[in-house]
Amino acid sequence: MPDNMEALEEWVGPLLAKLDDQQRRALARNVARDLRRRQRERIRAQTNPDGTPYAPRKEQRLRAQQGSIKRRAMFSKLSTAKWLKATAQGDTAVVGFFGSVARIAATHQRGLKDRVTRDGPRVEYAQRELLGFTALDQEHIMDSVLKHLSTS
Repeated sequence: MPDNMEALEEWVGPLLAKLDDQQRRALARNVARDLRRRQRERIRAQTNPDGTPYAPRKEQRLRAQQGSIKRRAMFSKLSTAKWLKATAQGDTAVVGFFGSVARIAATHQRGLKDRVTRDGPRVEYAQRELLGFTALDQEHIMDSVLKHLSTS
């Protein structure tokens, strides 16, 4: 995938050089917003960028006397606009997790070990790629750039 991103950068670079700063910021804002929307949809669909489903959660031993625990889709709150941010810095579009949830997202993104609670045991999490580019994302970026250039 890095080769494809470099090819996209080489293709977009000369086109962006022709735009003034205000137009580049507007384009970066639009691309970031669209990428955030596409990442949110993919997270809610519980799929990795390559199309494979997320590794399932481990089974929990639940005590009946404490009531039932609802088993919802993973990362349903992380995919909201409160945690998954889309920003444009100059002519750069950034989509990612910021603040306290960035550590949680990085743990799942890379399949690292972390503690469930502060004094709890260390658990190795399965790798679930929350953020990543698909071929459709790259095509969508190219279409956004062409559309922006045709209207300006």
